Amino acid sequence: MSIDRSVLAFAGVMVLLSVVLTSFVSPYFVWLTVFIGLNLLQSAFTGFCPAAMAFRAFGLKPGCAF
Repeated sequence: MSIDRSVLAFAGVMVLLSVVLTSFVSPYFVWLTVFIGLNLLQSAFTGFCPAAMAFRAFGLKPGCAF
């Protein structure tokens, strides 16, 4: 699996996790969803993605975007 697909999968899992936590634990977990969305936006404009850096350190092969 490439870094690109790993980042997308990680973002999807985190969004789903935040929705479940918001529904069952506390409505304040909606801020986790906001944080994920802002992080996706800033990485789209700047190319800087902390998750991509972490996956690269784990030895995943680079894709087209990262």
